[in-house]
Amino acid sequence: MHLETLQVFCDLVETGSFSAAAAQNFITQSAVSQQVRSLEARFDRPLIERTKGNVQPTPAGQLLYQVSKDISRRYRDLREQMQSFGSVISGSVRLATVHSVGLYELSEPLKKFFKAYPQVNVHIEYSRSTKIIEEVLSGRIDLGIVAYPGRRPQISVIPFREDRLVLVCAAHHPFARRRTISVKDLEGQTFVGYERDIPTRRATDRLLNRKGVTVRYVMEFDNIETIKRVVEIGAGVALVPEPTIKQEVKNRTLASLQLSDEALYRPLGILHRQGRHFTPAIERFIAELK
Repeated sequence: MHLETLQVFCDLVETGSFSAAAAQNFITQSAVSQQVRSLEARFDRPLIERTKGNVQPTPAGQLLYQVSKDISRRYRDLREQMQSFGSVISGSVRLATVHSVGLYELSEPLKKFFKAYPQVNVHIEYSRSTKIIEEVLSGRIDLGIVAYPGRRPQISVIPFREDRLVLVCAAHHPFARRRTISVKDLEGQTFVGYERDIPTRRATDRLLNRKGVTVRYVMEFDNIETIKRVVEIGAGVALVPEPTIKQEVKNRTLASLQLSDEALYRPLGILHRQGRHFTPAIERFIAELK
């Protein structure tokens, strides 16, 4: 039995998806299926159940998952420590982040990193901040990048950068002729926002409440791409991180206005589990980000 097979099985149980487990291990879905069948043949019992496109472990599969997760973690720690003796930087980096960071903050650092360290595999997945924190704690990912990281038990935070939040509107909106706007001028405006549990939305609401401004949220989404598309058609205005709308402003599908009476910034942090041993690949990756 290969240790890599146990890791694939753990990823399948945690993601509930053959495609996601395949992507995380840089193999095909058929290879994931084949490895699961080999485990079921070895233990002579079913280990997973397929229901409505989702994957759930059987009682025997849950037991195998719990033991395999510990084995995989120990093996990964050993492998990472052994890599530190080599002169060539290789290995892998597992990273999770939110869409607005991954799509607009990481493209240039990743290009430089891949050029400098071609033997390192970087796997990036997109998720909500709460899920990213859980996966950092569990050790399933090496690093997480979130907005408004704050302090949490067993989590260390490396400051990454800060993004200014700006108001965006459609090119034909009355605000589009302006370059700045006060928070007070947002009173009664139709807003398109992040969902309420997303940190950037909470920061926006705190600002509006502090200024005594009431807006009308008409749509709420969990990602920046949908927010931009809805604002472009004139459904409302939105407060978003400035790096995420540079292309739309250049193409003149969106207009951007800075807040004149309040500079609002979104801090980003790189998360890792306290006490986690960094491989040379992870250390170099963090250095490239910083």
